[in-house]
Amino acid sequence: MRKTNDVLLLEEQLCFPLYAASNLITRLYRPLLAKLGLTYPQYLVMMLLWEAAPQSVSDLGKALHLDSGTLTPLLKRLEISGLVLRRRDDEDERRVFILLTEKGSLLRASAESIPKELQSAIQCSPKEISELRDRVNALISRLQSA
Repeated sequence: MRKTNDVLLLEEQLCFPLYAASNLITRLYRPLLAKLGLTYPQYLVMMLLWEAAPQSVSDLGKALHLDSGTLTPLLKRLEISGLVLRRRDDEDERRVFILLTEKGSLLRASAESIPKELQSAIQCSPKEISELRDRVNALISRLQSA
């Protein structure tokens, strides 16, 4: 017999639909990013670098909510692919900057269609996407303060 007010029902949790939505969206991205030779986390790094490069590893980690143990191998794979270069700061060699290569910069043009393709796949209007993104970003802000 199931209790209707059971706080441990999966359907009552906020975390599960966010987790499921994230997994499903990442699956939609997979074939689109495969054409670029990128994984979803690599795509996120590249978007930040296309926005502003160079960036430090710590700044990338903060923006993506990733620790250096997760980010460093990802950046190494991007460097092996010829998309980025890692350079130590001359003034503080503990600090590492990530720079785009020419190949990495040129990849941006191939990626420009991806947001539209994803929007089409999930059948949401730009307004719906914007509203949902704003609500989730507000939740992220609250979670960071918690």
